[in-house]
Amino acid sequence: MLRIGHGYDIHRTVKGRPLVLGGVTFAADFGLDGHSDADALTHAICDALLGAAGLSDIGHQFPNTDPAFKNADSQLLLKRVIATLRERGWEPVNLDATLIAEKPKIAPRLAEMKAALAKSTGLPVDAIGLKATTNEGSDDIGRGLAIAAHAVALIQKL
Repeated sequence: MLRIGHGYDIHRTVKGRPLVLGGVTFAADFGLDGHSDADALTHAICDALLGAAGLSDIGHQFPNTDPAFKNADSQLLLKRVIATLRERGWEPVNLDATLIAEKPKIAPRLAEMKAALAKSTGLPVDAIGLKATTNEGSDDIGRGLAIAAHAVALIQKL
C-alpha cells in the first residue's frame, strides 16, 4: 500500500537568528522566526510525511507551547516523525520538495541539504528531490521577508 502526502510551511525572516534550511546552516544576516530552528523546508517535509500517514501536522506533534521544542533542531523532529511513521507500520519511499526564497542562493547547497535530509530520514540521497526557486520579487517572499517550502512524500506500508 502506498500513500502520498503534501506539506507546506512558511516563516518570516528576522535578524539575529541563524538561517537553517534542510538541516544546513547558511551564512546570512537573517534567520527564520519560529519556536524551533524554523527550518521551513524540513517542516514542510515533516507535514508531507505526517499527512501521508493520516496523522496530525507538525504543530500538533511538536507544539510551540511546549518549551521542550524551543530552538529545537528540526532534523531531530524529522527523525521523530520517521520513528512515529515506523511505529504505525509506514516507511518513506521518496520525498520531493521546493524551497521558495529570494535569498540566499540555495542551489550551491542543494547536495548538502539532500545529504542532511537523507541522514535524518534513512532514505538514499537519490530518493530525495530538492529544488529552489524565487518568487521573482512578488509578495513577502519576493521581498525577502519570508521563506516557504512545499513538499510531497510517498510512504509505503511495512
